[in-house]
Amino acid sequence: MADLKYYDIILKPVITEKSMDTMADKRYAFYVHPQATKNQVKEAVEKMFEGTKVEKVNTMNLQGKKKRQRSWKYGKTARRKKAIIQLTQGSKDIELFQGM
Repeated sequence: MADLKYYDIILKPVITEKSMDTMADKRYAFYVHPQATKNQVKEAVEKMFEGTKVEKVNTMNLQGKKKRQRSWKYGKTARRKKAIIQLTQGSKDIELFQGM
């Protein structure tokens, strides 16, 4: 397994209608490094966003989609790993999502 630092684990937030609706319940979605574990994701969120306390982490591996490049040639997009972060009730909100 690769030696991952906390700033290498979280790649980018997931911005969808469903993820925006769950922010009211203090649930946030991020794309994370494919080799990151739940404990590493929890530590990375708590270090990157001050005042946050993670209650639980759910992860899922997403397979690449099949795409057509020409009329006869097919390829695939890259595989990803997504993490859903549930914060505790007393925790601060993640400011990255404010104003969206």
